[in-house]
Amino acid sequence: MATAPPSTYSAVTLNINGEKHTLTVDHRTTLLDALRERLDMTGTKKGCDQGQCGACTVLVDKRRTVSCLQLAVAAEGREITTIEGVAEGDQLHAVQQAFLDLDGYQCGYCTPGQICSAVAVIEEHAAGWPSAVTDDVRPEAGPPPLTPDEIRERMSGNLCRCGAYVSIVQAVARAAEADAAARADQAEQSTEQEGAAA
Repeated sequence: MATAPPSTYSAVTLNINGEKHTLTVDHRTTLLDALRERLDMTGTKKGCDQGQCGACTVLVDKRRTVSCLQLAVAAEGREITTIEGVAEGDQLHAVQQAFLDLDGYQCGYCTPGQICSAVAVIEEHAAGWPSAVTDDVRPEAGPPPLTPDEIRERMSGNLCRCGAYVSIVQAVARAAEADAAARADQAEQSTEQEGAAA
């Protein structure tokens, strides 16, 4: 007696922008298609569909991921952040605000992926991760200066067909400065609280 072939569908629960979504997907369904076609989260864009343009970039466990190459079933149990989840309520993320202030977009198609990438770039830089253009990669050297060359290298996986690169680099630099200032304020407040508790 022949056994039935295993099903090519599974029920998955995806944690997207802090909300759980359960759906049944074909094992070959990409995270991008699950977001756009099944969950109507169309902020994430489909560009090349080959992992080369970065338009579909989302954050998975706070790391950049091209969602056209990530299978939805492999994203179960992970924290997924799309462009819809970058802001905190009505308060734009510093990267979003910098893109608006400095015209870091033209047609806007690549902008969601650019912003998600930039959010991760700032976190990676603050954590001291080197890039291909970092001069001193020793951990004790700390984060390298976030120069335009550093930003260009770190954002190189995101293409802009309109050519808004100059403004994108400026926007990432401004957002990184705002992030560094916020981190310094948090460190100062923590030190004051520890001093008061002692």
